[in-house]
Amino acid sequence: MSAQSFQIAVLAGDGIGPEVMAQARRVLDAVAGKFGVAFAYDEQLVGGAAIDATGGPLPEATLKACEAADAILFGSVGGPKWESLPPDIQPERGALLPLRKHFGLFANLRPSVCFPSLTAASPVRPDLVEGGFDVLCVRELTGGIYFGSPKEIREENGEKVAIDTMVYRESEVERIAHVAFKAAAGRGGRLTSIDKANVLRNGLLWREVVERVAEGYPDVKLDHLYVDNAAMQLIRRPREFDVVLAPNLFGDILSDEMAMIAGSLGMLASASLGGQNEAGLYFGMYEPSGGSAPDIAGQGIANPCAQILSAAMMLRYSFGLTEAADAIDAAVRGAIDGGARTGDIFTGTEGTHRVDTAGMGEAILAGLE
Repeated sequence: MSAQSFQIAVLAGDGIGPEVMAQARRVLDAVAGKFGVAFAYDEQLVGGAAIDATGGPLPEATLKACEAADAILFGSVGGPKWESLPPDIQPERGALLPLRKHFGLFANLRPSVCFPSLTAASPVRPDLVEGGFDVLCVRELTGGIYFGSPKEIREENGEKVAIDTMVYRESEVERIAHVAFKAAAGRGGRLTSIDKANVLRNGLLWREVVERVAEGYPDVKLDHLYVDNAAMQLIRRPREFDVVLAPNLFGDILSDEMAMIAGSLGMLASASLGGQNEAGLYFGMYEPSGGSAPDIAGQGIANPCAQILSAAMMLRYSFGLTEAADAIDAAVRGAIDGGARTGDIFTGTEGTHRVDTAGMGEAILAGLE
């Protein structure tokens, strides 16, 4: 009987992307051998690397490879080299947003996990994160101010005026709310919905729809926070949160805040999911929460954990390989608990030792064995 096989579009991108992607590939290859599955990789250019080679951030060949794949494993894009380009062809806006829109990736899942053994890396007071925490941010990804129209810079009365329109349809709020409630039902049973209903009409609609969807999930406790208050409360009491549901802009900001509270963007994975198939699996794009970090690119010191954990999310949500995903998660936790630290999470705590990108990969592979 032939091994179960999956096609992965690998878009390593710019900066540290190729370095951390190499470690994720090593871990996936180890998992394939351990669990009797096969992964076929189709490596394609994206972002600044694609601009340099083809003139655009999302070449047609890359898009076709993604369409033919079972999932997309994404690295990172962007850097100072391309910041002076017209906005629509800069790496982030010209690659990430079109990919999300093309594949209808409306749900972004970003786990903010602070391991108990890694609380020293958190910048907040030790007593606030003692014992670690595990918060899941569910961010709406294809609506809101990033995609609303009109979106333009025009001249009025002799001066420039910039316009970005925040638009949410009832159906968009409803579908992301279902994702969040289902996630909360499978975790701690608590959901905090974020809005700005005291100022924005969007917030009023958001809250109305979320409360209506909540009626179908009686076992999930729902509460609401205005986004400014949420930014404070996530720092003040991160251990009290379970699942956080947020519109696109608010989720973008709060999930980065949550990442830093957890210690480092280099530890945090993300999944951008579209619709489910009959087997309950998603087509998705999986990427680290951090950026391309051009300041450390090429030095071999980047933290590969977020890329590796993103690969684990791919196995879980797109391939249904729960046991293999659990094994990767456990191996990463084991490497951290064993004291391995890349520079972004190294604090000199007793029992820890500094490793480079490949060294962290080795520690995780040892845990898989």
